Amino acid sequence: MRGQILGVDTRTGDGLVAGDDGRRYIFGPADWAHRGEPAIGAYVDFETSENRALSICPMPVAAPTPIHVMTTNDRNKYVAAALAFLLGTLGIHRFYLGRKGSGIAMIVLSCTVIGLVVTGPWALIDMIRYLMMSDTEFANRYPRKKS
Repeated sequence: MRGQILGVDTRTGDGLVAGDDGRRYIFGPADWAHRGEPAIGAYVDFETSENRALSICPMPVAAPTPIHVMTTNDRNKYVAAALAFLLGTLGIHRFYLGRKGSGIAMIVLSCTVIGLVVTGPWALIDMIRYLMMSDTEFANRYPRKKS
């Protein structure tokens, strides 16, 4: 039979089990078939003899299912893509996403004509990448860093 432990006297080890049949059964320390002590509220499997619970074993507990938490971000991938398209050669979109190092590198490169040849395609590729990314991937890749 199966049931739930209602209470255990810590001094004597005697306890009370509520069976699935609606009856209550008493048990002693010798009736507990598992190492350790019975816990109040634990689901158990046991045999009965009149009003007594015998060979009490705890029921296995299923592992809790992980709760899927949606990652949220206060940065918008469409804003980042628009900044990359409009002001991409200056690296403004990189500053928006918290990538200060590459943003500074893009500004420095943009000061030269040859640098514009590098930062132009770089910004265009960044814009396409932002638009192709899922919202979850974008939020994971560009989280807000706590200062």
